[in-house]
Amino acid sequence: MNSSIVVIESIDKMIEWSQNERTKGNKIAFVPTMGYFHRGHLALMEMASHLGDKVVVSIFVNPTQFGPNEDLDKYPRDLKRDIDLAKSVGVDCIFFPNSKYMYPEGFQTWIEVEGVSKGLCGDKRPGHFRGVATVVLKLFNIVQPHVAVFGQKDFQQLKVIERMVQDLNLPVKIKSHPVVREKDGLAMSSRNTYLSSDERKSALCLFKALELAKKLHQTGIKNAKEIKKEMEKLIHSTPNTRIDYIFIGDSTTLKETEDCPSGTLIALAVWVGNTRLIDNTIL
Repeated sequence: MNSSIVVIESIDKMIEWSQNERTKGNKIAFVPTMGYFHRGHLALMEMASHLGDKVVVSIFVNPTQFGPNEDLDKYPRDLKRDIDLAKSVGVDCIFFPNSKYMYPEGFQTWIEVEGVSKGLCGDKRPGHFRGVATVVLKLFNIVQPHVAVFGQKDFQQLKVIERMVQDLNLPVKIKSHPVVREKDGLAMSSRNTYLSSDERKSALCLFKALELAKKLHQTGIKNAKEIKKEMEKLIHSTPNTRIDYIFIGDSTTLKETEDCPSGTLIALAVWVGNTRLIDNTIL
């Protein structure tokens, strides 16, 4: 495990560091994040350490993936804590760029991944995946990783990145890590810190609804509408919640389906108080 960690803010220095490691024959594994680490992030870093010789983690709260009324300004940040946590799992380098260098004045190039960015969060957060794809491509160009690790909790984001890498022939392998959960099932998220203790209890309805869907599927119910109706009932009976969407469909194309064969994706977004949470499972 690393006792020292390099923190780089300059884009040029990050490129230089990566080129240097590549010249030495080291394989770079990369985990892009928005910081404020929890155990889910650390699991991605641990996975990366098995996939490469050097692990780079970026911390960048990307302004272009937030809508006008979203939580950009209050998104939790704590660089010192993040550095200590990254160090504890053997990360070699943290890339911590500044917004004004990532998006200098006059910036006008955007990446649009069309099909898989539609529906789900794409419809509810217009422009979100354009911001995600653009910043991830920039980070890939700067960090030059051989492999990059993404969590399955942001399932649509994972599909957008996979499609971009495939379509643009990017020389980076994408690996995914299963959703990391609290003991009671709540999917780990930096946004969980926004929840009051009552809201934290209500937030369990996402996991409970997914578990209910799996149970119904196992008992032979394969009709998507029927499963969705039971999930809605459970969430509506939970205080302080509002459904943003429930998606049941193909886990590759992200197109809705009427029936639910094995391998079907169920994904949902629910407002708990003023906090929007997402979760998913594969049947």
